[in-house]
Amino acid sequence: MRARRHPDTRLCIPLVAAVVLSCQSTSAPRRFDVVRRLPHDTAAYTQGLVYAGGQLYESTGRLGRSEVRKVDLLTGGVTAAASLAPDRFGEGLALLDGRLFQLTWKSGVGYVYDAATLARTDSFSYAGEGWGLTTDGISLIMSDGTATLRFLDPSSFEILAALTVRDGGSPLTQLNELEYVKGQIYANVYQSDWIVRIDARTGEVREWIDLAGLLPRKDRTRATDVLNGIAHDAASGHFLVTGKLWPTMFELRLHQAPGDSGSRHAGDRDP
Repeated sequence: MRARRHPDTRLCIPLVAAVVLSCQSTSAPRRFDVVRRLPHDTAAYTQGLVYAGGQLYESTGRLGRSEVRKVDLLTGGVTAAASLAPDRFGEGLALLDGRLFQLTWKSGVGYVYDAATLARTDSFSYAGEGWGLTTDGISLIMSDGTATLRFLDPSSFEILAALTVRDGGSPLTQLNELEYVKGQIYANVYQSDWIVRIDARTGEVREWIDLAGLLPRKDRTRATDVLNGIAHDAASGHFLVTGKLWPTMFELRLHQAPGDSGSRHAGDRDP
């Protein structure tokens, strides 16, 4: 999602802040280690991030600048790209069965690409806004700025199920970029430095992860925007995170939370 453009931003930020303060008072944030700092394109308004088979894919936003890209992880350089029409604002990205699925913000349309060539092969429609996108290996999982996550059939794009995300019994909105890992959905909370870990079965928030200060002040400019972008490296178990127009992508090792078994859903497979 884009910064400072959503019509409900002024209403939602106090709610997010209140939830964060509540979280801080009841449980310590999960700790992490920074494994590597990698270059990131400061022109990339990051909306979606996927890492699979040694290849990094990125969806970028803004009208007239939205793309789906292949990115060299070590250099941050774009090795291939497909642009959206000037009136399309790119959003979340997911990879499933050799196909990339990309949402748009307000156009009500998503696009399907061949992951090898970035050739567009299909499109699909949906109601409401498009924010984040991920997959459990079977369905696409989509956020739209509300507390509801939609599970979509990747062939027909019909809604298979809907899940309300709750923290302490209260619905949690502003869920943005998503990443599914072994029965858990990690989500950026828009316009904050927090990532939440959500039980994909129940919708309950299991953990708040505080990434405040991840990008040092000295590396920020007036153009630097909010945290957004989560990708999981299945081989190492590490996460790649960045932000909109950030100069750096961070490889993180998250410390296992108490009682976190990391069990998969029945039928889960790697996308």
